[in-house]
Amino acid sequence: MQTTSPMINKDVLHRRNKHINGYPFDLLIKTLPALSNFVKPNQYGRVTIDFSNPVAVKMLNKALLLHYYRLSYWDIPDDYLCPPIPGRADYIHYLADLLAQDNQNKIPTGKRISMLDIGVGANAIYPIIGCAEYDWSFVGSDINPTSIKVASLIAKSNESLKNNLQCRLQPNSEAIFANIIKPKEFYLATLCNPPFHNSKQQAQASAHTKLQKLGKLSSEKDQVVLNFGGQHAELWCKGGESAFIAKMIAESVNYKTQCLWFTSLVSKKESLTRIKQQLKKASVTEYQIIPMAQGKKISRFVAWTFFDREQRQKQVKNFEERREL
Repeated sequence: MQTTSPMINKDVLHRRNKHINGYPFDLLIKTLPALSNFVKPNQYGRVTIDFSNPVAVKMLNKALLLHYYRLSYWDIPDDYLCPPIPGRADYIHYLADLLAQDNQNKIPTGKRISMLDIGVGANAIYPIIGCAEYDWSFVGSDINPTSIKVASLIAKSNESLKNNLQCRLQPNSEAIFANIIKPKEFYLATLCNPPFHNSKQQAQASAHTKLQKLGKLSSEKDQVVLNFGGQHAELWCKGGESAFIAKMIAESVNYKTQCLWFTSLVSKKESLTRIKQQLKKASVTEYQIIPMAQGKKISRFVAWTFFDREQRQKQVKNFEERREL
């Protein structure tokens, strides 16, 4: 059964998103002086950075994470995914609203609220934001050993994450929840930013189009640099995001009693047809398509559950009672 989400028709960031009013570069530079090397007025006189420059993007992300999300250390290797922070924060906030629906419109908070981030990446963005905003605890999985090593270092280097993020290597590139969700574990939700391209060529073509719109390419032969970086598994997989999410839905059936809500970002609207077909095939109890918007960019995430509303309310209540002990 699909229900209509109350979070609809948004043309701006979520109301609790710290970045809803843009980037205060003066404050960010005080937090991270090195950012000043990349901040300058654009052709319209507006102070900004060159978003086609991966080094500038990484420096901005670092400043945002240090300034807003209680970090003292954050760094990732070159060419690893460095995602835009506002959009990732929106996912966390809308997910919090989803959980509140089963808790008398009160957002469940505290370290006993367990989340699973599928594909945590070297950046560990979702655990960082979720810990800072709602004090949630995370398990982060990834198939890339370097990503796990770097994310673990970020966790160990920050007091806010030290006891709130555990990173687990997925040894089977064909598995999603298997090997990660352990017996007797229970998560209120899973998150995922799936690889949405179906090939390296498609990822490069998408980056080329974006850079052309930014006026950073003078010809079709110009070399494309992915401004937000990204390794193979972070950017593309066979069949793209619709295949990945369909696989995730199919595998979630095996863990339907160990997670309240399974969720994933869906970048492309056209992916929803296959996703809905897979949800029906999996006989989920309920699902929601929750829209998000950042200016002209429209995104969304899909959430599905095998619990009915009464069962979900009991599960959240149990977590809330454990938090108060």
